[in-house]
Amino acid sequence: MTRYVATLDSPIGPLIVAADGDGALAEIEFGRTHPDRFFERMERRGVMLERDAARTDAAARQLGEYFAGRRRAFDLALAPQGTPFQLCVWEELRHIPYGATTTYGTIAKSLGKPNAARAVGLANGANPIPIVVPCHRVIGSGGALTGFGGGIDIKAALLALESGQLAWLDLLEPARA
Repeated sequence: MTRYVATLDSPIGPLIVAADGDGALAEIEFGRTHPDRFFERMERRGVMLERDAARTDAAARQLGEYFAGRRRAFDLALAPQGTPFQLCVWEELRHIPYGATTTYGTIAKSLGKPNAARAVGLANGANPIPIVVPCHRVIGSGGALTGFGGGIDIKAALLALESGQLAWLDLLEPARA
């Protein structure tokens, strides 16, 4: 399998965007804290990587519009890989409106599995396309910001961006080495 990749500069640090051969978005990796993690994972899976801005251009453009506050929903072909349950959870995440939050329990109930909040949390954590599949909009039942692959500070910043807070970038911690 081949993935076509590009590294994007963003207000929350570098993002590695990977698309399949048809240009469908398959993965987004936060490069701020562990820039080599994506490449190591792809190598372990035997995935060939090629730099190809043409296949990742739509995702790059729409992510730029999102960070500029000009895009509230993404219109991209997606190609996430996961279990049937994960795919159902990720599809449900796409229905969470911009600027809104929900809980793991609420998603579990909407999937007809009211006792599966923890399983929803695990699927949420395995989401390969954060931001576009908005796992940052899922919070704990008490309103706490819980795990996020890019870090809680990035989750808080994304939620602040979506709520219209002008100083949303102030929520980011300095990049960790």
